[in-house]
Amino acid sequence: MAVDRGILALLEAKPGKGGDLAAFLEQGRALVLEEGGTVTWYAFKLSETTYGIFDTFSDEDGRQAHLTGAIPEALGKVGPELLAKDPDIRPVDVIAVK
Repeated sequence: MAVDRGILALLEAKPGKGGDLAAFLEQGRALVLEEGGTVTWYAFKLSETTYGIFDTFSDEDGRQAHLTGAIPEALGKVGPELLAKDPDIRPVDVIAVK
């Protein structure tokens, strides 16, 4: 399976909501396990308010399924409470994988 595409999503938590955003991301793992087209999924923390998600896919169908799946839906529900601004979601091309 060749992984050649991904998504990078950067999330900025409202002041005092970083822990809640981290907990939401931890719970997101269970949702992404149900996605057959998502090869890898990482949630990460850059600072007390900046978090992110990086996932990879072997085809465009998998990426599109993820973009319209359970995690974006759940983020849409909690976003107004947790996020300082809209998520910065970027499709990426994966150049090399180990």
